[in-house]
Amino acid sequence: MPLSKRTTLTQFLIEERRRFPDASGDFNALILDVALACKAIARTVAFGELGGVLGNHAADAGGSVNVQGETQKKLDVLSNDVFIRLTEWGGHLAGMASEEMDLPYQIPGKYPRGKYLLVFDPLDGSSNIDVNVSVGSIFSVLRAPESGRDMAEADFFQPGAQQVAAGYALYGPTTMLILTVGNGVNGFTLDPNLGEFMLTHPQLKIPQDTQEFAINASNSRFWEPPVKRYVDECLAGKTGVRGKDFNMRWIASMVAEAHRILMRGGVFLYPRDSKDAAKPGRLRLLYEANPVGFIMEQAGGRASTGSQPVLGVVPTSLHQRIGLVFGSKNEVERIERYHAEPARQESGTPLFAERSLFRN
Repeated sequence: MPLSKRTTLTQFLIEERRRFPDASGDFNALILDVALACKAIARTVAFGELGGVLGNHAADAGGSVNVQGETQKKLDVLSNDVFIRLTEWGGHLAGMASEEMDLPYQIPGKYPRGKYLLVFDPLDGSSNIDVNVSVGSIFSVLRAPESGRDMAEADFFQPGAQQVAAGYALYGPTTMLILTVGNGVNGFTLDPNLGEFMLTHPQLKIPQDTQEFAINASNSRFWEPPVKRYVDECLAGKTGVRGKDFNMRWIASMVAEAHRILMRGGVFLYPRDSKDAAKPGRLRLLYEANPVGFIMEQAGGRASTGSQPVLGVVPTSLHQRIGLVFGSKNEVERIERYHAEPARQESGTPLFAERSLFRN
């Protein structure tokens, strides 16, 4: 269709900029560069095996491992390169940090440096790629402490509440870009005919109540008591203290989990547990928990470590891990209450009893 009444991402950003007459336009240009990176990744993901991008990176050499200790997929490395190549040149960034890079990425000397920092997970849920399940990209924009110099790790150690913008792209049946610039959350769908992100889901709001939760139940033996209590109550259904039945979901892609919750409510838990005492959580604070947390809070939901709001946590390392609970506000607050209450004595009924589907 040659004409559409829908707003493009570019038009949306211009309208937002008009609220700040002194804005330079650098921020809008940066977001459009990020959106272009997401379009390029979406195109690559769509080809799958036809594009020769499935499988592990450098498989002939035994595979490569990132700073997280995770085997990199070909698309992890390619997506990381796409983000860098399409955002480094514009003069809007002072530096970048990514799940796939040990240290901050310095803007090459041949390009001007700007006033923003970009942190990102270029391909969240990449373990799903080979089985054709939805994956995505997550990003966060921070202000640089100062521009014109190389960025140190400490320059990125800003609590999530200081984010200028955050968003994710979901590469599913349609490609969507979810964005917050601190004024609510808006969803854009990629029009494959025009190659433009079009505003299709304005001012998204998460229902405060839900009957759906997402958690990796295989880790149940490592959960802390408040998490065990919450999940146990959900599984008890109508006959339990909650008085209603719950459904459990688990996609193993946080972008896909977050998107489902943003669309219809729910609660996601990847809590701190005792599986590995050296890791105070599974998800990374700077480029996973903070941007998703910012989106959730802007949409009327809540994001927490279980014991405190995640957006208030001051990072201490570039790849810091953290426990995370987010989604429908009333459910997250209930989980926080369980963490705040004195430890309850174990009842005679275990979380998953002998006849349970999830026996230990």
